[in-house]
Amino acid sequence: MVDIPALVDDLGGLAQKRQLVARGARDVDLTRAVKEGLVKRARQGWYTTVDTAEPRVRAVRVGGRLTGISAIQDWGGWVLGEYPLQVSVPQNAARLRSQWNRRVPIGESRGVRLHWDPPSIVERGSIWHVSLPEALRRVVVDENLETAVAAIDWALHSGRIDEFDFEQLLLSLPIHKRWIRSWIDGRCDSLPESIARTRLRVAGHCVETQVAVQNKRIDIVVNGIVGLEINGKQFHAHTFEEDHLKGIEITIAGFHAMSVSAKMVFNRWGLVQEAIGIALASRKARPPTEIQEIQRDRPALGYLEAG
Repeated sequence: MVDIPALVDDLGGLAQKRQLVARGARDVDLTRAVKEGLVKRARQGWYTTVDTAEPRVRAVRVGGRLTGISAIQDWGGWVLGEYPLQVSVPQNAARLRSQWNRRVPIGESRGVRLHWDPPSIVERGSIWHVSLPEALRRVVVDENLETAVAAIDWALHSGRIDEFDFEQLLLSLPIHKRWIRSWIDGRCDSLPESIARTRLRVAGHCVETQVAVQNKRIDIVVNGIVGLEINGKQFHAHTFEEDHLKGIEITIAGFHAMSVSAKMVFNRWGLVQEAIGIALASRKARPPTEIQEIQRDRPALGYLEAG
């Protein structure tokens, strides 16, 4: 007897019937596995061993593949907040279903955004994701600035794309979106750092990243004055001394040392921004050479609204 759950697991936990048949599965094996609860039908002709609430399973149940911010999130990318399920479907797709019930037509289903994609997109990617460049393109086109920047920062930082891929991505964008180039920083190493950098620049500040101090680096330097460290990790006793020593070194280097947590960036940004403003006001700013560039970018901040 063919081990259907093992076959599905080997295919990533979600597989089409034709893939399983090619590996020796018979209809009787598939029926038995479903009846015994060893696998579930995600959609007619699709079988899964993972939680049916997972985004990739819901996208398949609809009749398509994950795209945009939903694909980025499923890959483990840097995403803050919740978004409607983004599903890519072929232009001629039919029999689309609810993301929660394969027997219910999609109708006016809430929580799903369909993207009717041409063959050039349908032919690339995996059976449950569009390609990464297409997902990133969709994020830039559809989402707000900080969300798009974080997604591309992650793709570069993680090595999912390189500089050549980034240039190709830019060329695939509508012309009015290509200025996002100046907001991306592949040196960024966390989601809260990416979001803080973008929000500070939107507020008109000059932002430098990964500034060398002694043999360490400051996450973000604001207007040449505030040395901002963003701690995305939980407290660990073995880093206590090192973390505090870094704050002292930042101060000795002539910056106003400030350390905030990832949760503060995510949930209490107004407080963080107020503290940075007070710190800047308390010391004479060293005029940044980048300010003029930021001011030129500011008319384009309509990008902050999706679309």
